Amino acid sequence: MTKKYRQFGRVVMIALLGLVTFASGVWGALALWYRLPGGTAVQATGSVLWSVAVIVLVVFAVLRHSWLPLGIYVLMYVALLGWWSTLVPSNNRVWADDVSHLLSGQVTGSLVTLTNVRNFHWRTDDDYDIHWETRSYDLDHLASADAVLSYWGSPAIAHAMISFGFDDGRHVVFSVEIRKKRGEQFSSIGGFFRQFETILVAADENDIIRVRTNVRGEDDYLYPLRMDKPAMRALFLSYVRTADELVETPAFYNTIASNCTTLVYGMAKKIDPGLPWDIRLLMTGYLPEYLHKVGAVDTSIPVEQLRQRARITDKARNSPSDADFSKAIRTP
Repeated sequence: MTKKYRQFGRVVMIALLGLVTFASGVWGALALWYRLPGGTAVQATGSVLWSVAVIVLVVFAVLRHSWLPLGIYVLMYVALLGWWSTLVPSNNRVWADDVSHLLSGQVTGSLVTLTNVRNFHWRTDDDYDIHWETRSYDLDHLASADAVLSYWGSPAIAHAMISFGFDDGRHVVFSVEIRKKRGEQFSSIGGFFRQFETILVAADENDIIRVRTNVRGEDDYLYPLRMDKPAMRALFLSYVRTADELVETPAFYNTIASNCTTLVYGMAKKIDPGLPWDIRLLMTGYLPEYLHKVGAVDTSIPVEQLRQRARITDKARNSPSDADFSKAIRTP
């Protein structure tokens, strides 16, 4: 029996080592593919060489029944992690126009002055008028907070934003986004490998919502949030603090750990410590179900009916360019 247990234990250990080697090997190949400096050719070469080296070491270990390849792989992986640790976020790159300026805020009593509020006029993704503005908002006149979800493909994935409304009819949207370099495209996989920095954008609804519905062909939904004014005020100020922190300390975007929803959840958690975590915070397309569950939206109707009522895509697309966009998308 003892011999059988030992054999079983050996098999389990080898299987675990194989699994760890496979997972870490794939991670290393992708890390080199996305982050090795020198352009696409260098990145592809580095990723392929890493993959070949891992395969050769595994084959050698199996055929020779030797632990030496494991030792060599450990040294390779330590060297890879050493290089990985040198990758640090920066605010000094050649950024795409729509993320070229960092938001910052100054709070004086109830008055918040935001610098670099985006108010672009978009004709296409490559044709737009650039406007960065300084705007002031009196939090004593804060009237509403809406969750805006924008879908572009899978029903499980959406980009989440929060729009704050004031009693004079103005709205400002806060959106946690990747900070693309000029000519760079979004990659959800690259978001796992420090490809992008994080930026917090504050923008006019006529910019940040209209560009998604009318230019990029996305499908948008607006959910009025059930929040009292102190909570709305606290969330607004949390966004301002987060923006100022990103000015001082740049941070990498992470598709799972630090994205458009998890960062907002972290801020909301500070306001309401009892706010539960849920997998739908990662599967952002199903965020309405989560908001319905925790009572953050209208719970008097089923969530599917709520979703139908929240859809603003057609209203946005039918809104003339000279109309009050915020009013148009809220018209019943």
